Amino acid sequence: MTESTYRIQGATGEWEVVIGLEVHAQVTSNAKLFSGAATAFGAEPNTQVSLVDAAMPGMLPVPNMECIRQAVRTGMAIDAQINKWSRFDRKNYFYADLPQGYQISQLYHPIVGEGQIEIVLDEKNPDASKKVIGVERIHVEQDAGKLMHDQHPTSSYVDLNRSGVALMEIVSKPDMRSPAEAGAYLSKLRTILRYVGSCDGNMDQGSMRADVNVSVRRPGEEFGTRTETKNVNSVRFVMAVVEHEASRQVDVLEAGGKIVQETRLYDPDRNETRSMRSKEDAHDYRYFPDPDLLPLELDDAFLEACRQSLPELPDAKLRRYAQDLGLSAYNAATLTADADTARWFEALLAEAARIQKKSEGDVAKASANWLLSELYGALNRIGKSLEDSPVSPEEGAELLALVADGTISGTIAKQVFEIMLETGEKPGKIVEDKGLKQTSDTGAIEAAVADVLAKNGDKVEQYRGGKEALFGFFVGQTMKAMQGKANPQVVNEMVKKALSA
Repeated sequence: MTESTYRIQGATGEWEVVIGLEVHAQVTSNAKLFSGAATAFGAEPNTQVSLVDAAMPGMLPVPNMECIRQAVRTGMAIDAQINKWSRFDRKNYFYADLPQGYQISQLYHPIVGEGQIEIVLDEKNPDASKKVIGVERIHVEQDAGKLMHDQHPTSSYVDLNRSGVALMEIVSKPDMRSPAEAGAYLSKLRTILRYVGSCDGNMDQGSMRADVNVSVRRPGEEFGTRTETKNVNSVRFVMAVVEHEASRQVDVLEAGGKIVQETRLYDPDRNETRSMRSKEDAHDYRYFPDPDLLPLELDDAFLEACRQSLPELPDAKLRRYAQDLGLSAYNAATLTADADTARWFEALLAEAARIQKKSEGDVAKASANWLLSELYGALNRIGKSLEDSPVSPEEGAELLALVADGTISGTIAKQVFEIMLETGEKPGKIVEDKGLKQTSDTGAIEAAVADVLAKNGDKVEQYRGGKEALFGFFVGQTMKAMQGKANPQVVNEMVKKALSA
């Protein structure tokens, strides 16, 4: 759905939705932003807390430069301005899971400035559905802890394992105009983070979550008053928040009410947002420069090392797959949408080219088709992901090579693949042990063709009378008689020769 087609039809006319996302992405690092405490997910409560994280008196923060490096690399990946000079500020508020009574963040001088992310709304028609979403800034800040509420209404517990964990807050411009655009932006951002390795993007574990800013207006008018729905933890939920909140605001405005700038929470069970608190402005947090931390000053050598460490990014990889490897736009987009999928495909491609002694371009289409149809279909059926696939890229390449050199037919390859999934055996061994090699024995094939034609004399007459579509029937019957082991090319030649005799 494109910007020009998404409108909310109210009783008094059309409304347009305006969306911005503030994404909090946990930085991939072994230690927290200002302490040496571990960051592993799922640890026992309060087992990864240093004296700094617990705000013990006299403890001073020391920046973890790996977290800074990851933020810079992320900025470079979205072609953003990297600020050589940046500063940490204190954002003051009081809550039970924030031991210091303030959060160390960056308001006035963030480490990364303006950038952009290109989204595609229709992978089958990418050129017509592209849109660039602006990124306003990326700043680095520390996370708060986590409150856990007991069933008892008077009891709550605090887990400080997340306290001090490094976050990148990635703030978009209000450039999105539909739930589909918001979903595409968040998906693309997650893909980029995973390629770069700066965040694992696991929204279900809380390492990436989005605050969704929504307002509505008459098309072309000034922006309306926005609300912010906090901590939405899936792409699907972000799209649902936009749809629900936009409709709610339209209903309020058309009833003569006003939208209040506020923070809201999303209830996925009821698919609705609820008011949480009035929205604070910067002055409510009493920001000021953190006196315990010097400004960050990055030199050219550090920035160049960050740039050199970047992998091939998804847009560049997609162009290479389409232009150099000749893949369809849809296949190229599907293979590059996830970093793990792209790495698996490239391992398959490299091994297939090596075994067959061909260029990667020569084996790319067969490799992509097999991965996206055969392997993905099988993994969905058995409930596994590519990460825990029982078939490795090297084994997949061996199977493709057996088809390419005529050892087995495509039909037999499907049988071999099923055995590979069940037993874990290599394709070459399966073909050898079960006698599945394809035959090009012209004598045996010629005899099978003659038998098929003899048993279907009426269809032979129909074919010779002009019903040429029956040719495929004769080929299929011959392959069946040969138990799928006949070389299809030889079968075609033999059938054609016999029918024209």
